[in-house]
Amino acid sequence: MPSPFIAATVFGLIFVSELPDKTAIASLVMGTKYRASWVFTGVAAAFAIHVVIAVAAGSLIAQLPRRPVEAIVGALFLAGAIALWRRTSSDHEEDERVGELPADAGRASVISMAFAVIFVAEFGDLTQILCANLAAHYNVPIAVGIGATLGLWSVGGLAILGGRALLRVIPVRAIVRVACLVMIALAGYNIISAVGG
Repeated sequence: MPSPFIAATVFGLIFVSELPDKTAIASLVMGTKYRASWVFTGVAAAFAIHVVIAVAAGSLIAQLPRRPVEAIVGALFLAGAIALWRRTSSDHEEDERVGELPADAGRASVISMAFAVIFVAEFGDLTQILCANLAAHYNVPIAVGIGATLGLWSVGGLAILGGRALLRVIPVRAIVRVACLVMIALAGYNIISAVGG
């Protein structure tokens, strides 16, 4: 499979998985309080570091014997689809306490705060685990890393710039349901490959 196609697939999966996530909500809240470019700088840096960690973990997993890896990745895709489905079935509450800096806080303070909030919130998150699974599945770390980073940055940017309006227009639940079905299909493919050899 060509790398641009892999990057595009990863972008789509990460994008729709991140839309209803707590980090998107946190980005939205910070974007309503502080200068968008400062918030995005911190958010983007945190996401980039998480992608590097996830892709590195997935690349290590990909070096293990193929059949057990496919079985594990299939099970993780299935677990991720279930977690994503369940997460969108419950209502999200925005945490208005995110970003407790004064309104006139400086650039460095806002960037640091945005980085810290996203870095902590995203650790071990579904999209980070999904990114590691995709890196193990495709074994093309650069394409997966590019797709995942652009997907996360896109959601962060949309949330910061116009998240409230966007959530009224896009049927997030329907999009996320499609992402769940894609993840289930990937789970099935990996499990069948593991069993069939």
